[in-house]
Amino acid sequence: MKARKIREGVYWMGAVDWDRRLFDSLIPLPDGTTYNAYLIQGSEKTALLDSVDPSMVDTLLFQLEGVQNIDYVIAHHAEQDHSGAIPDVLEKYQNAKVVTTPKGKGMLADLLCIPEERFITVDDGETLSLGNKTLEFIHTPWVHWPETMVTYLREDNILFTCDFFGSHLATTDLYVADEARVYEAAKRYYAEIMMPFRKIIQKNLEKIKGREVDLIAPSHGPIYDRPAFIIEAYQDWVSGNPKNVVVLPYISMHGSTQKMVAYLVGALAEKGVTVYQFDLVVTDIGKLAIALVDAATIVIGTPTIHFGPHPNVVYAAYLANALRPKVKFASIIGSYGWSSKAVEQIAGLIPNLRVEILEPVICKGFPREADFQALDVLAATIANKHKEHGFT
Repeated sequence: MKARKIREGVYWMGAVDWDRRLFDSLIPLPDGTTYNAYLIQGSEKTALLDSVDPSMVDTLLFQLEGVQNIDYVIAHHAEQDHSGAIPDVLEKYQNAKVVTTPKGKGMLADLLCIPEERFITVDDGETLSLGNKTLEFIHTPWVHWPETMVTYLREDNILFTCDFFGSHLATTDLYVADEARVYEAAKRYYAEIMMPFRKIIQKNLEKIKGREVDLIAPSHGPIYDRPAFIIEAYQDWVSGNPKNVVVLPYISMHGSTQKMVAYLVGALAEKGVTVYQFDLVVTDIGKLAIALVDAATIVIGTPTIHFGPHPNVVYAAYLANALRPKVKFASIIGSYGWSSKAVEQIAGLIPNLRVEILEPVICKGFPREADFQALDVLAATIANKHKEHGFT
């Protein structure tokens, strides 16, 4: 795909990766992704903002064939899907300097072996003139690494945000055309990599306020020509108020735990609680992460294997602990044959959640009437807790 004009002297470059289905050997990419770079040609200087994944370097170099000179390569983030082609760009443009944060300099040197003399570091709020265009650099740490920043192009009111506001979505649309589709992709993106830093992202949202922004141009997914759409979504996601939602990841080996899950889901639904149920044998972990963004309660369902929880449940609990959603309550349901320490072990896996543990329901063998009554009590407790805290 050729470079595409955004504004006078401002161009999208990069690549659409239609077929990539896994990121960081961990994160599912059901819709592929894009690697967005941007070229800004001022009256005196030219800057390339970010690059592409190393697998797509030939695409970027093709787009740059007619560009005679690049003075600056702006590196918002050191992760290789954005920075990986920078050494190739520096090889092509021998006088180009890499502009990044002080922490970014160290990380890029470590990851890409870029020599010391090719760097320029910029402070928070510092500007760089390209002649008739001015770049303002805003440090946004932990979006989602410690060295990250964004760039504001003052004359054109464009905010280049790298991972901030991004979405893994392979598309030929330069701008957002289907807000519903982009919303889910952006929420997945936030859930999988941004959610652990929710409170810091709240501060970074405040930092970009006060500027007139006509376009938000991230490094993954389409450009937002209605910036309020994604800013308002982020404000909701990072807020401290969950919704009247229960997330219920579970495993069942011989049907006992599944019977308990089905009963609890029905009991919660009758009380007006929204439930998202995930069988961990087939679950897309990205979908689980999306559901956790809004959840007030997580209930983990597990059978017992050698006194402890199923390994897939351990993984889900570890993932939830790492993502640090704003859940307020947690419980465990499940079954065992002769003995179980599943409750104690799962509770020990989620210290980051800082939740109130509601009375677990663990049955011996197949659930009976007393177990279903205990599940009714758990459902009532969850519904009442949500009402007491005003979760809607």
